[in-house]
Amino acid sequence: MADRGCWPAAHHELLIGRLQEVLDGTCDRLMVQMPPGSAKSTYGSVLFPAYFLARQPRGQVIATAHTASLASYFGERVRGALVEHGGWLGCALAKTAKASSRFSLEGGAEYFATGVRGPITGRRADLIIIDDPVKSWAEAESRVARDALYDWYRAELTARLKPKGRIVLIMTRWHEDDLAGRLMAAEGGWQVLRLPALAEADDPLGRAPGQVLWPEWQGEDEIARRRQEVGERAFSAMYQQSPKPPEACLFRTEQIKLLPEAPATRVSVRAWDFAASLPAPGRTPDYTVGLKLGQTLDGVVVILDVVRFQAGPAEVEARLQETARRDGQATLVGLPQDPGQAGAAQIVHLSKGLAGFRIMTSPEREAKLVRALPAATQMDAGNIAMVAAPWNDALLAELRAFPGGAKDDQVDAFSRAVNTLATMGGVPARRMNTALLAR
Repeated sequence: MADRGCWPAAHHELLIGRLQEVLDGTCDRLMVQMPPGSAKSTYGSVLFPAYFLARQPRGQVIATAHTASLASYFGERVRGALVEHGGWLGCALAKTAKASSRFSLEGGAEYFATGVRGPITGRRADLIIIDDPVKSWAEAESRVARDALYDWYRAELTARLKPKGRIVLIMTRWHEDDLAGRLMAAEGGWQVLRLPALAEADDPLGRAPGQVLWPEWQGEDEIARRRQEVGERAFSAMYQQSPKPPEACLFRTEQIKLLPEAPATRVSVRAWDFAASLPAPGRTPDYTVGLKLGQTLDGVVVILDVVRFQAGPAEVEARLQETARRDGQATLVGLPQDPGQAGAAQIVHLSKGLAGFRIMTSPEREAKLVRALPAATQMDAGNIAMVAAPWNDALLAELRAFPGGAKDDQVDAFSRAVNTLATMGGVPARRMNTALLAR
Protein backbone atom coordinates (compact mmCIF):
# COMPACT_ATOMS: atom_id res chain seq x y z
CA MET A 1 0.00 0.00 0.00
CA ALA A 2 3.01 2.28 0.32
CA ASP A 3 3.03 2.92 -3.42
CA ARG A 4 -0.36 4.62 -2.99
CA GLY A 5 0.81 6.79 -0.13
CA CYS A 6 -0.81 4.55 2.48
CA TRP A 7 1.48 3.39 5.26
CA PRO A 8 0.50 0.88 7.94
CA ALA A 9 -0.42 2.44 11.26
CA ALA A 10 0.87 0.94 14.51
CA HIS A 11 -2.10 -1.40 14.91
CA HIS A 12 -1.70 -2.56 11.31
CA GLU A 13 1.92 -3.48 11.93
CA LEU A 14 0.88 -5.46 15.00
CA LEU A 15 -1.78 -7.26 12.97
CA ILE A 16 0.70 -7.98 10.17
CA GLY A 17 3.03 -9.59 12.70
CA ARG A 18 0.27 -11.86 14.03
CA LEU A 19 -0.78 -12.83 10.50
CA GLN A 20 2.83 -13.68 9.69
CA GLU A 21 2.75 -16.14 12.61
CA VAL A 22 -0.29 -17.77 11.00
CA LEU A 23 1.58 -18.09 7.70
CA ASP A 24 4.65 -19.49 9.46
CA GLY A 25 2.51 -22.05 11.27
CA THR A 26 3.40 -20.89 14.79
CA CYS A 27 -0.23 -19.82 15.28
CA ASP A 28 -3.12 -21.87 13.95
CA ARG A 29 -6.04 -19.99 15.54
CA LEU A 30 -6.05 -16.18 15.44
CA MET A 31 -8.94 -13.99 16.50
CA VAL A 32 -8.83 -10.32 15.49
CA GLN A 33 -11.22 -7.97 17.31
CA MET A 34 -11.13 -4.34 16.16
CA PRO A 35 -13.70 -1.56 15.74
CA PRO A 36 -15.40 -0.57 12.47
CA GLY A 37 -13.18 1.43 10.16
CA SER A 38 -9.86 0.09 11.48
CA ALA A 39 -8.90 -1.55 8.13
CA LYS A 40 -8.81 -5.02 9.69
CA SER A 41 -10.48 -6.50 6.58
CA THR A 42 -8.03 -4.81 4.22
CA TYR A 43 -5.11 -6.53 5.91
CA GLY A 44 -6.76 -9.74 7.07
CA SER A 45 -9.17 -10.58 4.24
CA VAL A 46 -7.48 -8.99 1.23
CA LEU A 47 -3.69 -8.63 1.55
CA PHE A 48 -3.09 -11.64 3.80
CA PRO A 49 -4.83 -14.32 1.68
CA ALA A 50 -3.07 -12.99 -1.44
CA TYR A 51 0.29 -13.25 0.33
CA PHE A 52 -0.61 -16.67 1.78
CA LEU A 53 -1.44 -18.08 -1.67
CA ALA A 54 1.78 -16.67 -3.13
CA ARG A 55 3.84 -18.33 -0.37
CA GLN A 56 1.92 -21.63 -0.36
CA PRO A 57 2.17 -22.90 -3.96
CA ARG A 58 -0.57 -25.50 -3.50
CA GLY A 59 -2.37 -23.85 -0.60
CA GLN A 60 -6.14 -23.68 -0.45
CA VAL A 61 -8.07 -20.83 1.14
CA ILE A 62 -11.76 -20.71 2.07
CA ALA A 63 -12.92 -17.17 2.88
CA THR A 64 -16.31 -16.46 4.42
CA ALA A 65 -18.32 -13.37 5.37
CA HIS A 66 -21.86 -12.74 6.56
CA THR A 67 -23.22 -12.64 3.01
CA ALA A 68 -22.10 -14.10 -0.31
CA SER A 69 -21.93 -10.60 -1.81
CA LEU A 70 -19.47 -9.40 0.84
CA ALA A 71 -17.39 -12.57 0.45
CA SER A 72 -17.34 -12.03 -3.32
CA TYR A 73 -16.26 -8.41 -2.80
CA PHE A 74 -13.30 -9.55 -0.70
CA GLY A 75 -12.49 -12.16 -3.34
CA GLU A 76 -12.46 -9.53 -6.05
CA ARG A 77 -10.00 -7.46 -4.04
CA VAL A 78 -7.77 -10.50 -3.37
CA ARG A 79 -7.77 -11.28 -7.07
CA GLY A 80 -6.92 -7.66 -7.85
CA ALA A 81 -4.01 -7.68 -5.39
CA LEU A 82 -2.60 -10.81 -7.01
CA VAL A 83 -2.87 -9.29 -10.48
CA GLU A 84 -1.31 -6.00 -9.38
CA HIS A 85 1.52 -7.47 -7.29
CA GLY A 86 1.97 -10.86 -8.94
CA GLY A 87 5.38 -9.95 -10.33
CA TRP A 88 6.71 -8.99 -6.91
CA LEU A 89 5.03 -11.97 -5.25
CA GLY A 90 6.30 -14.37 -7.90
CA CYS A 91 2.89 -15.78 -8.83
CA ALA A 92 0.22 -15.43 -11.48
CA LEU A 93 -3.45 -16.28 -11.83
CA ALA A 94 -4.30 -19.36 -13.83
CA LYS A 95 -5.56 -18.55 -17.31
CA THR A 96 -8.90 -20.13 -16.45
CA ALA A 97 -9.38 -17.86 -13.41
CA LYS A 98 -12.34 -15.63 -14.26
CA ALA A 99 -14.58 -15.42 -11.20
CA SER A 100 -13.87 -13.19 -8.20
CA SER A 101 -15.10 -15.70 -5.64
CA ARG A 102 -13.40 -18.78 -7.07
CA PHE A 103 -10.01 -18.84 -8.79
CA SER A 104 -6.65 -20.62 -8.94
CA LEU A 105 -3.01 -19.65 -9.35
CA GLU A 106 -0.72 -21.23 -11.92
CA GLY A 107 1.05 -23.27 -9.25
CA GLY A 108 -2.20 -24.88 -8.12
CA ALA A 109 -3.15 -22.67 -5.13
CA GLU A 110 -6.90 -22.10 -4.83
CA TYR A 111 -9.17 -19.43 -3.39
CA PHE A 112 -12.88 -19.91 -2.67
CA ALA A 113 -15.22 -17.34 -1.12
CA THR A 114 -18.73 -17.95 0.19
CA GLY A 115 -21.26 -16.46 2.56
CA VAL A 116 -21.96 -17.87 6.00
CA ARG A 117 -23.80 -21.19 5.67
CA GLY A 118 -23.01 -21.15 1.95
CA PRO A 119 -22.05 -24.28 -0.02
CA ILE A 120 -18.59 -25.60 0.87
CA THR A 121 -19.09 -29.35 0.46
CA GLY A 122 -16.14 -30.89 -1.37
CA ARG A 123 -13.81 -28.00 -0.57
CA ARG A 124 -10.66 -28.30 1.52
CA ALA A 125 -8.62 -25.57 3.18
CA ASP A 126 -5.17 -24.92 4.57
CA LEU A 127 -6.51 -21.55 5.72
CA ILE A 128 -10.04 -20.50 6.64
CA ILE A 129 -10.78 -16.79 7.02
CA ILE A 130 -14.03 -15.72 8.66
CA ASP A 131 -14.66 -11.99 8.36
CA ASP A 132 -17.61 -10.35 10.14
CA PRO A 133 -19.96 -13.37 10.25
CA VAL A 134 -22.72 -11.28 11.89
CA LYS A 135 -24.54 -8.77 9.71
CA SER A 136 -26.93 -6.88 12.03
CA TRP A 137 -28.11 -6.23 15.57
CA ALA A 138 -31.24 -8.24 14.88
CA GLU A 139 -29.13 -11.27 13.98
CA ALA A 140 -26.78 -10.74 16.92
CA GLU A 141 -29.71 -10.58 19.35
CA SER A 142 -31.29 -13.76 17.96
CA ARG A 143 -30.35 -16.91 19.90
CA VAL A 144 -31.56 -18.99 16.94
CA ALA A 145 -29.21 -17.13 14.57
CA ARG A 146 -26.27 -17.42 16.97
CA ASP A 147 -26.87 -21.16 17.38
CA ALA A 148 -27.12 -21.63 13.60
CA LEU A 149 -23.83 -19.81 13.00
CA TYR A 150 -21.99 -21.76 15.70
CA ASP A 151 -23.37 -25.08 14.48
CA TRP A 152 -22.34 -24.27 10.91
CA TYR A 153 -18.85 -23.32 12.07
CA ARG A 154 -18.37 -26.57 14.01
CA ALA A 155 -20.16 -29.09 11.82
CA GLU A 156 -19.47 -27.78 8.32
CA LEU A 157 -16.79 -25.12 8.08
CA THR A 158 -14.11 -26.62 10.31
CA ALA A 159 -14.74 -30.04 8.72
CA ARG A 160 -13.19 -28.54 5.55
CA LEU A 161 -9.89 -27.82 7.34
CA LYS A 162 -6.88 -29.95 6.44
CA PRO A 163 -4.56 -31.36 9.12
CA LYS A 164 -2.42 -28.48 10.48
CA GLY A 165 -4.86 -26.05 8.88
CA ARG A 166 -5.27 -22.54 10.23
CA ILE A 167 -8.27 -20.33 11.04
CA VAL A 168 -8.39 -16.53 11.24
CA LEU A 169 -11.55 -14.96 12.67
CA ILE A 170 -11.82 -11.22 11.98
CA MET A 171 -14.77 -9.42 13.50
CA THR A 172 -16.25 -6.51 15.31
CA ARG A 173 -17.96 -7.75 18.44
CA TRP A 174 -21.75 -7.54 18.60
CA HIS A 175 -22.89 -9.67 21.51
CA GLU A 176 -21.32 -11.44 24.48
CA ASP A 177 -22.57 -14.74 22.98
CA ASP A 178 -21.48 -14.09 19.37
CA LEU A 179 -19.14 -16.47 17.54
CA ALA A 180 -16.01 -14.94 19.10
CA GLY A 181 -17.56 -15.11 22.57
CA ARG A 182 -18.52 -18.76 22.18
CA LEU A 183 -15.14 -19.78 20.82
CA MET A 184 -13.25 -18.03 23.61
CA ALA A 185 -15.52 -19.69 26.17
CA ALA A 186 -15.57 -23.19 24.67
CA GLU A 187 -12.20 -23.68 22.96
CA GLY A 188 -8.60 -23.21 23.98
CA GLY A 189 -5.66 -22.39 21.76
CA TRP A 190 -6.93 -19.14 20.29
CA GLN A 191 -4.62 -16.14 20.14
CA VAL A 192 -6.78 -13.04 20.56
CA LEU A 193 -5.73 -9.65 19.24
CA ARG A 194 -8.22 -7.24 20.84
CA LEU A 195 -7.73 -3.56 20.09
CA PRO A 196 -10.51 -1.24 21.35
CA ALA A 197 -11.14 2.18 19.84
CA LEU A 198 -10.19 3.76 23.17
CA ALA A 199 -7.24 2.18 24.94
CA GLU A 200 -7.69 0.41 28.25
CA ALA A 201 -5.15 -0.78 30.82
CA ASP A 202 -2.37 -3.06 29.48
CA ASP A 203 -3.02 -2.04 25.87
CA PRO A 204 -1.20 -4.30 23.33
CA LEU A 205 0.07 -1.20 21.53
CA GLY A 206 1.26 0.48 24.71
CA ARG A 207 -1.30 3.28 24.39
CA ALA A 208 -2.25 5.33 27.41
CA PRO A 209 -5.81 4.68 28.66
CA GLY A 210 -8.30 6.61 26.56
CA GLN A 211 -5.97 7.08 23.59
CA VAL A 212 -7.65 6.43 20.24
CA LEU A 213 -6.62 3.53 18.01
CA TRP A 214 -5.96 5.33 14.73
CA PRO A 215 -5.82 9.11 15.32
CA GLU A 216 -4.86 9.83 11.71
CA TRP A 217 -8.18 8.31 10.64
CA GLN A 218 -10.53 8.96 13.58
CA GLY A 219 -9.57 11.45 16.25
CA GLU A 220 -10.95 11.84 19.75
CA ASP A 221 -13.76 14.16 18.65
CA GLU A 222 -14.95 11.76 15.97
CA ILE A 223 -14.90 8.79 18.35
CA ALA A 224 -16.80 10.79 20.96
CA ARG A 225 -19.38 11.69 18.34
CA ARG A 226 -19.79 8.06 17.33
CA ARG A 227 -20.20 7.11 20.98
CA GLN A 228 -23.06 9.55 21.36
CA GLU A 229 -24.68 8.46 18.11
CA VAL A 230 -24.69 4.71 18.69
CA GLY A 231 -25.24 4.61 22.45
CA GLU A 232 -23.23 3.00 25.24
CA ARG A 233 -24.22 -0.61 24.63
CA ALA A 234 -23.38 -0.55 20.92
CA PHE A 235 -20.19 1.44 21.55
CA SER A 236 -18.99 -0.97 24.22
CA ALA A 237 -19.55 -3.94 21.89
CA MET A 238 -18.54 -2.67 18.46
CA TYR A 239 -15.94 -0.06 19.34
CA GLN A 240 -14.48 -1.35 22.59
CA GLN A 241 -14.86 -5.07 21.73
CA SER A 242 -16.43 -5.59 25.14
CA PRO A 243 -20.10 -6.52 24.63
CA LYS A 244 -22.41 -6.36 27.60
CA PRO A 245 -25.53 -8.44 28.18
CA PRO A 246 -28.81 -6.84 27.07
CA GLU A 247 -30.04 -6.56 30.64
CA ALA A 248 -27.03 -4.43 31.59
CA CYS A 249 -28.79 -1.08 31.81
CA LEU A 250 -30.22 -0.80 28.30
CA PHE A 251 -32.11 2.37 29.23
CA ARG A 252 -30.01 4.97 31.02
CA THR A 253 -32.94 6.74 32.62
CA GLU A 254 -30.66 9.23 34.38
CA GLN A 255 -30.22 10.83 30.96
CA ILE A 256 -33.92 11.80 30.75
CA LYS A 257 -34.57 15.52 31.23
CA LEU A 258 -37.62 16.30 33.40
CA LEU A 259 -39.71 19.26 32.20
CA PRO A 260 -42.21 21.15 34.37
CA GLU A 261 -44.70 21.45 31.52
CA ALA A 262 -45.22 20.26 27.98
CA PRO A 263 -43.24 22.26 25.40
CA ALA A 264 -44.43 23.17 21.92
CA THR A 265 -43.87 20.32 19.49
CA ARG A 266 -43.73 20.23 15.72
CA VAL A 267 -44.88 16.60 15.43
CA SER A 268 -46.48 14.10 17.81
CA VAL A 269 -47.52 10.45 17.90
CA ARG A 270 -49.48 8.31 20.36
CA ALA A 271 -48.23 4.71 20.08
CA TRP A 272 -50.18 1.82 21.58
CA ASP A 273 -49.40 -1.59 23.00
CA PHE A 274 -52.55 -3.66 23.47
CA ALA A 275 -53.62 -6.17 26.08
CA ALA A 276 -57.18 -7.42 26.26
CA SER A 277 -57.74 -9.29 29.50
CA LEU A 278 -58.86 -8.37 33.01
CA PRO A 279 -57.17 -9.11 36.34
CA ALA A 280 -58.30 -12.29 38.08
CA PRO A 281 -57.25 -14.28 41.16
CA GLY A 282 -53.71 -15.56 40.57
CA ARG A 283 -53.38 -13.64 37.32
CA THR A 284 -51.88 -10.21 36.65
CA PRO A 285 -52.36 -9.59 32.93
CA ASP A 286 -50.43 -7.10 30.84
CA TYR A 287 -51.48 -3.48 30.55
CA THR A 288 -52.78 -1.64 27.55
CA VAL A 289 -50.55 1.41 27.11
CA GLY A 290 -50.80 4.49 24.94
CA LEU A 291 -47.63 6.61 25.09
CA LYS A 292 -47.59 10.06 23.49
CA LEU A 293 -44.31 11.35 22.11
CA GLY A 294 -43.48 14.66 20.50
CA GLN A 295 -40.48 16.45 19.11
CA THR A 296 -39.68 20.07 19.84
CA LEU A 297 -38.51 22.57 17.26
CA ASP A 298 -34.93 22.12 18.44
CA GLY A 299 -35.07 18.32 18.03
CA VAL A 300 -35.65 17.07 21.60
CA VAL A 301 -37.92 14.00 21.84
CA VAL A 302 -40.41 14.47 24.70
CA ILE A 303 -42.61 11.88 26.44
CA LEU A 304 -45.80 13.92 26.81
CA ASP A 305 -48.29 11.50 28.32
CA VAL A 306 -48.86 7.85 29.24
CA VAL A 307 -52.25 6.14 29.42
CA ARG A 308 -52.03 2.75 31.15
CA PHE A 309 -54.86 0.44 32.20
CA GLN A 310 -56.07 -3.17 32.36
CA ALA A 311 -59.34 -3.81 30.54
CA GLY A 312 -61.23 -6.10 28.20
CA PRO A 313 -61.45 -5.59 24.40
CA ALA A 314 -64.52 -3.33 24.43
CA GLU A 315 -63.08 -0.91 26.97
CA VAL A 316 -59.70 -0.91 25.21
CA GLU A 317 -61.41 0.18 22.00
CA ALA A 318 -63.42 2.87 23.81
CA ARG A 319 -60.34 4.27 25.58
CA LEU A 320 -58.41 4.27 22.29
CA GLN A 321 -61.07 6.45 20.67
CA GLU A 322 -61.44 8.70 23.71
CA THR A 323 -57.68 9.30 23.90
CA ALA A 324 -57.46 10.06 20.19
CA ARG A 325 -60.19 12.68 20.50
CA ARG A 326 -58.40 14.26 23.46
CA ASP A 327 -55.07 14.35 21.60
CA GLY A 328 -56.63 15.85 18.49
CA GLN A 329 -56.20 15.10 14.82
CA ALA A 330 -52.68 16.56 14.71
CA THR A 331 -51.40 13.56 16.70
CA LEU A 332 -50.74 10.43 14.65
CA VAL A 333 -52.04 7.15 16.12
CA GLY A 334 -49.49 4.30 15.99
CA LEU A 335 -51.01 0.82 16.20
CA PRO A 336 -49.31 -2.60 16.34
CA GLN A 337 -50.53 -5.22 13.87
CA ASP A 338 -50.40 -8.84 14.93
CA PRO A 339 -49.34 -11.34 12.23
CA GLY A 340 -51.92 -13.09 10.09
CA GLN A 341 -55.44 -12.36 8.95
CA ALA A 342 -56.71 -11.78 12.50
CA GLY A 343 -54.26 -8.93 12.99
CA ALA A 344 -55.28 -7.30 9.71
CA ALA A 345 -58.96 -7.63 10.62
CA GLN A 346 -58.35 -6.01 14.02
CA ILE A 347 -56.68 -3.00 12.38
CA VAL A 348 -59.59 -2.57 9.98
CA HIS A 349 -62.03 -2.71 12.90
CA LEU A 350 -60.10 -0.22 15.06
CA SER A 351 -59.60 2.15 12.12
CA LYS A 352 -63.35 2.48 11.65
CA GLY A 353 -63.62 3.96 15.12
CA LEU A 354 -60.78 6.41 14.38
CA ALA A 355 -62.24 7.98 11.26
CA GLY A 356 -60.68 11.38 10.63
CA PHE A 357 -57.44 10.54 12.47
CA ARG A 358 -54.09 9.74 10.91
CA ILE A 359 -53.16 6.11 11.62
CA MET A 360 -49.89 4.25 11.10
CA THR A 361 -49.67 0.48 11.61
CA SER A 362 -46.64 -1.77 11.65
CA PRO A 363 -46.14 -5.49 12.32
CA GLU A 364 -44.30 -6.82 15.37
CA ARG A 365 -41.62 -8.74 13.45
CA GLU A 366 -38.46 -8.22 15.48
CA ALA A 367 -37.72 -9.12 19.08
CA LYS A 368 -38.66 -6.60 21.77
CA LEU A 369 -35.03 -5.87 22.54
CA VAL A 370 -34.22 -5.07 18.92
CA ARG A 371 -37.25 -2.78 18.64
CA ALA A 372 -36.13 -0.97 21.80
CA LEU A 373 -32.56 -0.23 20.66
CA PRO A 374 -33.33 3.01 18.74
CA ALA A 375 -35.18 4.38 21.79
CA ALA A 376 -32.27 3.41 24.04
CA THR A 377 -29.86 5.13 21.64
CA GLN A 378 -31.87 8.34 21.81
CA MET A 379 -31.79 8.13 25.60
CA ASP A 380 -28.02 7.50 25.65
CA ALA A 381 -27.55 10.60 23.52
CA GLY A 382 -29.45 12.72 26.06
CA ASN A 383 -32.15 13.42 23.49
CA ILE A 384 -35.15 12.28 25.59
CA ALA A 385 -37.16 14.53 27.91
CA MET A 386 -40.31 13.84 29.94
CA VAL A 387 -43.10 16.01 31.28
CA ALA A 388 -43.42 15.80 35.07
CA ALA A 389 -46.58 13.80 35.85
CA PRO A 390 -47.92 11.07 38.18
CA TRP A 391 -47.17 8.37 35.60
CA ASN A 392 -43.40 9.11 35.64
CA ASP A 393 -42.40 6.67 38.40
CA ALA A 394 -44.09 3.62 36.85
CA LEU A 395 -42.57 4.35 33.45
CA LEU A 396 -39.07 4.89 34.83
CA ALA A 397 -39.21 1.70 36.92
CA GLU A 398 -40.21 -0.34 33.88
CA LEU A 399 -37.48 1.20 31.73
CA ARG A 400 -34.84 0.46 34.36
CA ALA A 401 -35.95 -3.18 34.70
CA PHE A 402 -36.16 -3.90 30.96
CA PRO A 403 -35.70 -6.57 29.63
CA GLY A 404 -35.69 -8.52 32.88
CA GLY A 405 -38.74 -6.90 34.45
CA ALA A 406 -42.16 -8.45 34.99
CA LYS A 407 -43.84 -5.96 32.62
CA ASP A 408 -42.68 -4.30 29.43
CA ASP A 409 -45.88 -2.79 28.00
CA GLN A 410 -44.74 0.81 28.46
CA VAL A 411 -41.35 -0.04 26.93
CA ASP A 412 -43.10 -1.53 23.90
CA ALA A 413 -45.24 1.57 23.48
CA PHE A 414 -42.21 3.83 23.92
CA SER A 415 -40.23 1.85 21.34
CA ARG A 416 -43.11 2.00 18.87
CA ALA A 417 -43.47 5.75 19.40
CA VAL A 418 -39.78 6.43 18.75
CA ASN A 419 -39.70 4.16 15.70
CA THR A 420 -42.89 5.70 14.33
CA LEU A 421 -41.54 9.20 14.91
CA ALA A 422 -38.45 8.24 12.90
CA THR A 423 -40.59 7.24 9.90
CA MET A 424 -42.28 10.64 10.12
CA GLY A 425 -38.91 12.39 9.86
CA GLY A 426 -38.92 13.32 13.52
CA VAL A 427 -35.68 11.61 14.56
CA PRO A 428 -32.42 12.05 12.61
CA ALA A 429 -31.52 8.79 10.86
CA ARG A 430 -27.85 9.11 11.84
CA ARG A 431 -28.85 8.91 15.49
CA MET A 432 -31.20 5.99 14.98
CA ASN A 433 -28.69 3.76 13.22
CA THR A 434 -27.19 1.18 15.59
CA ALA A 435 -26.74 -1.58 13.01
CA LEU A 436 -25.14 -0.12 9.91
CA LEU A 437 -21.82 1.34 11.02
CA ALA A 438 -18.91 2.18 8.73
CA ARG A 439 -16.49 -0.67 8.39
